[in-house]
Amino acid sequence: MLKADLHIHTEYSMDCSTPLEKIISRCQELGINCIAIADHSTTEGAIKMQEMAPFKVIVAEEILTRHGEIMGMFLKETIPSGLSVEETIARIRAQGGLVNIPHPFETIRGSAINSPMIEEIADQIDLVEVLNSRSPFPKNSNKALAFAQKHGLVRGAGSDAHTIHEIGHAYVEMPEFAGRDDFLQALAQGRICGRRSSPALRLFSTWVKLNKQLLGR
Repeated sequence: MLKADLHIHTEYSMDCSTPLEKIISRCQELGINCIAIADHSTTEGAIKMQEMAPFKVIVAEEILTRHGEIMGMFLKETIPSGLSVEETIARIRAQGGLVNIPHPFETIRGSAINSPMIEEIADQIDLVEVLNSRSPFPKNSNKALAFAQKHGLVRGAGSDAHTIHEIGHAYVEMPEFAGRDDFLQALAQGRICGRRSSPALRLFSTWVKLNKQLLGR
């Protein structure tokens, strides 16, 4: 059985400073044995993590489209930001990837994809993040769950960890899977677990982002 946190950031994200080695150690402490590294606008850290970690690592990316963020999973290379939703999905598909909607219906996060667009692309979505530990309002998670049920979509969860101590705040207990082709089937049998992180952690992410901008990193 896997304990899968399907949304983690690393120092390769512009608003995170957590080294890959520390993420591996923390996951081992918590019994997390499957993760999706979904850095903003890059797959570089995820690809390196896949080479280093002694457990399953899914190469993912949070891609900022013109209408908000989409997560591509099982990617082979970075997809650029700033494209249309349609073009972004086409590029995910071209890599044989899956389309995940992170933190849907989020009301305080400007990067969240807007509700009309989610409905418009419902038939192109593979899974929906119904629990994101950084989403502070349960009603948004409830909307995500209702949307997934309405459209028959597989449900996922992730901590959206930008700090080491957030890892594992949300995860899915799910059967083993070999790769992209049987991931959704395994995830559909999973159990969503977890809790919400302190909203104060957003301030730390903002500080990291500003610090990186000042240092030109």
